[in-house]
Amino acid sequence: MKDEHPAESRAPRSAGAFDVRVFIAGLIGFYGVVLIIMGLVADTAADRAKTGDVNANLWAGIGMAVVAAGFALSARLRPVTIEPPVD
Repeated sequence: MKDEHPAESRAPRSAGAFDVRVFIAGLIGFYGVVLIIMGLVADTAADRAKTGDVNANLWAGIGMAVVAAGFALSARLRPVTIEPPVD
């Protein structure tokens, strides 16, 4: 049986979800959100005393969320294209 859409099968495709930047953004973003929640919910005076009166979980989580957004934006604006195999 012949391929019904030969022009579409030969066009370069985007890596999409298989781009490593998407995985990195997902993992860093997940840990960033966890740290933001911990910084907002579980912030004690003892924890602040250890870090010089800074909410380290909150600031680290915000930083990680920003980095994750950068990776996701990079993957969206400059996608990796996959060339089809040559027959």
